[in-house]
Amino acid sequence: MNNVNVSGRRGVSAKRSRVSTRNKPGRPEGSSNVRDEILDAAELLFANLGYAGTTLREVAEAAKVTQALINYYFGSKYGLFEEVFLRRGRKISDERLGRLEDLKRAGPLQVKDIVNAFLMPTLALRSTKAGRAFIRLQARLHTEPPEISYKLRNDAYDISTKAYVEAFRAALPHISECEAYWRVTLMVGAYMYAFSDTHRLDQLAGDVCNPDDSQEVLKQMSAFVTAGMQAPSCR
Repeated sequence: MNNVNVSGRRGVSAKRSRVSTRNKPGRPEGSSNVRDEILDAAELLFANLGYAGTTLREVAEAAKVTQALINYYFGSKYGLFEEVFLRRGRKISDERLGRLEDLKRAGPLQVKDIVNAFLMPTLALRSTKAGRAFIRLQARLHTEPPEISYKLRNDAYDISTKAYVEAFRAALPHISECEAYWRVTLMVGAYMYAFSDTHRLDQLAGDVCNPDDSQEVLKQMSAFVTAGMQAPSCR
């Protein structure tokens, strides 16, 4: 899906519809802060209500701006959603690639180190309310319509995820390319569930586990995923 074309209630792609605000007459003072405030407000609403359940009016009220100003910066509701997702998604992807390059320079790749390098950028987001909102938004993206979700997910993560598939294959020569993709995909599903504040573990285990402790989360997730990655080939 290289050419997304979202119309009607969902608007159109920001890349197609958004008018450049650079040097535009009448651009509001302090526009960078205003723009960020709109993105922050929208992130919380999209994370809690989903794309269809969030209106520009609600975003405008939360950010204390007019809907016209949102359209000025983002062009449409979809344009806003796109910017909200990609601003953190691309940062996560870039950090994953940077961590992977550091591992390669340090010596032979070890599975546990690759797993931790992949998980850490997202796990770090759990330290802030906004970061946790993005993790919920990221998990929710998988339930959004394909014309909304596929392109954003691909734009944000394809390059870095494929780089990790190749890294795992280098560290685990006994598994096939197919198995590497399956195992990375299962890792993604596991961390999204564990990181996204579903509170299921609280209900099941009570005080036995502490899903708010990032070190505990990383320890358990890393052990689980590393063991799965190192499992014998299914061939």
